[in-house]
Amino acid sequence: MAGGRLDGAVILDREAAPAKINLALHVTGRRADGYHLLDTLVVHGGAADEVVVRTAGPGDPSPETPATLALDGPFAAGLAAEPDNLVLRAARLVAAEARRLDRPTPAVALTLVKHLPIASGVGGGSSDAAATLRLLDRLWGLDLGRARLAELALPLGADVPMCVWGEPLRARGVGEVIEILPALPPFRLVLANPGVPVSTPAVFRALTRRDNSPLPEMPDRFADLDALVGWLGSTRNDLQDAAIAVAPAIADTLAEMRARPGCRFARMSGSGATCFGIFDA
Repeated sequence: MAGGRLDGAVILDREAAPAKINLALHVTGRRADGYHLLDTLVVHGGAADEVVVRTAGPGDPSPETPATLALDGPFAAGLAAEPDNLVLRAARLVAAEARRLDRPTPAVALTLVKHLPIASGVGGGSSDAAATLRLLDRLWGLDLGRARLAELALPLGADVPMCVWGEPLRARGVGEVIEILPALPPFRLVLANPGVPVSTPAVFRALTRRDNSPLPEMPDRFADLDALVGWLGSTRNDLQDAAIAVAPAIADTLAEMRARPGCRFARMSGSGATCFGIFDA
């Protein structure tokens, strides 16, 4: 959506970067290079960051540099607007693809409005990068499409292609084997975070088993929310116990979520510490 102003500059466009929620996450193995193999059901929503592109001003990027980055929002203090930020890396990838296609890439000034907690198990940085890919693809008129953007995104991390699609999906391997799923039954998704950052490597180090079973057979389509909740009851998040060992506050958050009136299902997302609850729509 274009229009509006940010710090006195005209906003050209903006893109939401929703949370990535692992409704189920099975750890099924480990490759020789140390990467873990996963089988996960993913949805997006509940809360979101936002990437905004605005008119350039003094000190903004030159044509040789595709973007500058400013940070805003309640969790901006935990980030640095430096070249290794995933948003800027994503901008460079889109610009490189545009050059390959001999298409112009006017320099842009980006602002990341950070609403999602850092290191919270909801793929915030990956979703920010995915939003940047979609935003610049649209702004520069490249029309690459989600499949090509997801392919470009893989060097940024296995979660980024999932976030590019932004649809219910099943991901396997290290996250690169993606199957887009039919729409899930409607439900409300409530997120809660105990305010404790959790190190993903620390959670994986705390795992006691890495060769678990994959997700159980999934129906072609879930008939209703009862069917989805029933199926989720036969699945796991294999990182949850390890994450609780690292950050015991996760267990308290889960208990509080399950005690909420109307909660149909609750679990931790990703490597934590964010937990989700499923409620009737």
